[in-house]
Amino acid sequence: MRGAMMLCTALTAALVLFLMGYVLVNGLPNISWELLSTKPSYLTERIGILPDILNTVYIVVAALVIVLPLGVGSAIYLTEYAGNKKLVAMIEYAAETLSGIPSVIYGLVGMLLFSNNFGTSLLAGALTLVIMNLPTVMRTVQESLKTVPQSYREGAFGLGAGKWRVIRTVVLPGCVDGVITGCILSIGRILGESAALLFTAGFAHAMNGVIDGLTSPGATLTVALYVYAKEEGEFGIAFAIAAILMVLTLLINLSAAFVGKYFAKRRGV
Repeated sequence: MRGAMMLCTALTAALVLFLMGYVLVNGLPNISWELLSTKPSYLTERIGILPDILNTVYIVVAALVIVLPLGVGSAIYLTEYAGNKKLVAMIEYAAETLSGIPSVIYGLVGMLLFSNNFGTSLLAGALTLVIMNLPTVMRTVQESLKTVPQSYREGAFGLGAGKWRVIRTVVLPGCVDGVITGCILSIGRILGESAALLFTAGFAHAMNGVIDGLTSPGATLTVALYVYAKEEGEFGIAFAIAAILMVLTLLINLSAAFVGKYFAKRRGV
């Protein structure tokens, strides 16, 4: 059994390393400063992904600005204020169910709800990503809140602090690592999402400012990868974008682990 488990572990690790190596070997040679710093020009047949990078930044920021207050606020209510345990259990079950729904279904719902009202735009894509990431942020923060010892709350109440003051000064500082980790993991999921954005954000490679960009169609890096590989046959550019996304994902996961360990040390865990 030990040998079988070691074999399964080795096969899994080899598969992951093979995929990472294959993407990096085919993608890194195609990354250049011109690719990263210019926009596409069909007159000169120049390919640039700067608009796609900016669109990715716009949609990440817009989604986080909305999903973090909603996710943290709902987690605080369910953990600290809600008294109906059956209602809390139903909401938790619904959040876990939503986490397992395929992203293409979110894209279809986002197209019907947001694209029909705001047009095909980055804003519609960001709102769709808010719905996708809200259960993840809420459950992550909620589990972090539950790790704060009840004695901390009782001690603060014994000193005469009110409910909100206890939450603000005792509970939240004690689980800030969970909040930040949920935020970082949400960024990773937003970066890797494509199916939902195909329905809502569009394929445009135009370069716009923040306001114009959010109200206009735009392709993120993952959507651009699909377009270059499937529609235009530019597999070298597609591998370059895949390598960039893989490096960003690795950095995000490492950041989440580092932040969690840092705040755990500060709390003396």
